[in-house]
Amino acid sequence: MLHSSVTIAMLGAGVLIYMKVTPYDDLALIREGNIAAAISLGGAVLGFGLPLAFTMASSITIWEVLIWGLVTLILQLIAYRLSDAILRDLPQRIVDGEIAPALFLVSIKLAVAAINAAAVTG
Repeated sequence: MLHSSVTIAMLGAGVLIYMKVTPYDDLALIREGNIAAAISLGGAVLGFGLPLAFTMASSITIWEVLIWGLVTLILQLIAYRLSDAILRDLPQRIVDGEIAPALFLVSIKLAVAAINAAAVTG
């Protein structure tokens, strides 16, 4: 139960930090019906959640969950910045509701998450 609680807290904290890093209000855009913002934030949730789930499944101590959770957060923020550098002006394109860049961003987030999850299980 402790592992599960810590993992869920790490997921929530990671998503909140991610939303603070993006220069737009993810939730406001989603409430307005912006599909690109929903895709992007959904990718962030999955990008954090998948490696955390593998960490929880294979960890013995809470410290492992905390350390891998931090690594996951850092890697997902790097994935966001890398996508922004490749696509140029990614934040504005998401605000404008462009689906293509949001899907590309999610694919990068999920690829990084899969690699990170594999690293956790060794």
